Amino acid sequence: MPAPSLTDIERRPRNLAELRASGWQSKTVKQEIHDNFLLKLKTGEELYPGIIGFDDTVLPELNIALLAQHDLLFLGEKGQAKSRLMRLVSSFLDEAIPYIEDAAIPLHDDPYRPITKRGRVLVSSSPPDDVPIAWWRREDRYAERLSPGTKFADIIGEIDPSKLAAGVSMSAEDALHFGLIPRMHRGIFAMNELPELDELVQVGLFNILEERDVQIRGYPVKFDIDVMILFSANPATYNRSGKVIPQLKDRIGSIIHTHYPLERDLGVRILEQEVDAKAEGGRGKAEETDADFAQDLPPSPFSPPPSDVVVPYFMKELIEEISRAARTSKYVDHESGVSARLSLANYRTMLASARHRAVVLGETPAVPRISDLGHLYASSLGKLELDLMGTHQMTERQVLDAVIAEAIATVFGEYVDKHGIAEIGKIFSEGVRIEVGDMLPSSHYAELVKRVPPIWDKAFEVNASQDPAVRAACIEFVLAGLYATDQISRSQRHGRIVYET
Repeated sequence: MPAPSLTDIERRPRNLAELRASGWQSKTVKQEIHDNFLLKLKTGEELYPGIIGFDDTVLPELNIALLAQHDLLFLGEKGQAKSRLMRLVSSFLDEAIPYIEDAAIPLHDDPYRPITKRGRVLVSSSPPDDVPIAWWRREDRYAERLSPGTKFADIIGEIDPSKLAAGVSMSAEDALHFGLIPRMHRGIFAMNELPELDELVQVGLFNILEERDVQIRGYPVKFDIDVMILFSANPATYNRSGKVIPQLKDRIGSIIHTHYPLERDLGVRILEQEVDAKAEGGRGKAEETDADFAQDLPPSPFSPPPSDVVVPYFMKELIEEISRAARTSKYVDHESGVSARLSLANYRTMLASARHRAVVLGETPAVPRISDLGHLYASSLGKLELDLMGTHQMTERQVLDAVIAEAIATVFGEYVDKHGIAEIGKIFSEGVRIEVGDMLPSSHYAELVKRVPPIWDKAFEVNASQDPAVRAACIEFVLAGLYATDQISRSQRHGRIVYET
């Protein structure tokens, strides 16, 4: 008989007798994940919300690994959703599980299968009505740790000197201070950047992975730990000899390889999902948790109207293409990778620049332009690790300029093929000189259009709109594309850009 639904906390069993009567069954954490995964699969529920571009590559391997009840290693470069995937594994846990509520028990002991001495004594010698039960929530059953600086005592445990001073024997269970992994008994523990973990701690981990017990300082105190362990690592360091001991590698059940978006449109979708939606006039994920609180607050006089920013799709493509170009650039260290966070930071910088202009000039809506990309140094420098052999003494700023120019040329080339806007380059053969800039009003660009309206009409096909700010963005895109493809020249000074023959 299946256990009844226990979603209402007031109706959950509060002692061992009630728990037994409820029909609740004890499972290992991996079996619990296995069963809940299959249930979601059968009902068609979304398994990995927020994960884009992994449907045919990463997720099938992860699905099989979860059903195989393996400990997992997520192997990929920075910004490839490794941490997000690890956290999503916890969504397959039960909403809450019962544990023995006793202050003397340092972990969440299973009422049916206690592993501590105190838990076993309490269950075997006390009436079931007198064994108190509390409930451990799903969100509290996941813990993660960053490897650098992590000590054996942090995640495994140590002898507690204060307990020894109180007269407790060193070989007694009561003398131990538990680390994170024992305290995550019946939960999930994640270790980020595994290769940076001290060898001594790695030895302790592979003993837990294989034997499922904890031994501290050689004393004969053992615990049959039930925990799922997840790791993340960068391929460059994980595959380097000596960084991860072979015994630990051998005991990791499955390796899940991640990757960057294979197509630009997927990268744009990720960008749109991850960027704070408030920057585009909506409410972001970070704000959803405070929605009820926010409803009680008066509107801020500085809050932008819902439609204050309009982003042409080609500008989103450019932001994502900058990251893609950096990943293949000969000037950038490929082993380090280029995180998706570069796109996110650059996108927010671009929006901020557009908003700043709109407020100063009193324009609505704010529309990002190519000249706004001039502010990307602040959000990009430091995120690119240069290839010292390929840069030939180039500075990071020069590398970024080269990457941005390549991205503009790539996206522009696609629009040329689609809309035939290369004809605009002919107007510069007549000596036309055009000045643009991130603080110039949209009316300035409207004057440019009046000179040769039939030619510019082709430019506006890249983002059909009658709005002057959108049309200004189209003009700058075409001019930057012509320059990136060496059809016109450009000079730049104090935020102003002049295009001419």
